[in-house]
Amino acid sequence: MQYMLMIYQKEGEAAQQDQAAMAKVYQEYQAFTDGIKRRGQFISNHGLKPSSTATTVKVREGKTVTTDGPFAETREQLAGYYVVEAGDLDEAIGLAESIPGARWGTVEIRPVWA
Repeated sequence: MQYMLMIYQKEGEAAQQDQAAMAKVYQEYQAFTDGIKRRGQFISNHGLKPSSTATTVKVREGKTVTTDGPFAETREQLAGYYVVEAGDLDEAIGLAESIPGARWGTVEIRPVWA
């Protein structure tokens, strides 16, 4: 079954890290990605630009309304995601807890419709 692992974190926290710390985190993400690719669990992944670059679209009574920024004000914003292949939710949880951002943010897991 495919699962989307959505990585949420407070925007701006990464920018507060020094270059050495950021390089270490990047290496951890690369190692995680390489591992799930080797095991045949990788489907796709991407990091996302800051929520300030988002556009929200609503259609109400046949009229399209767009607004800049995310739909809701939250403490953490969606920073990136992985789509992975896992045998069950427990395996997906094991993958999610291995994502570096789980140590300072949140990883939400959702099954993908087949």
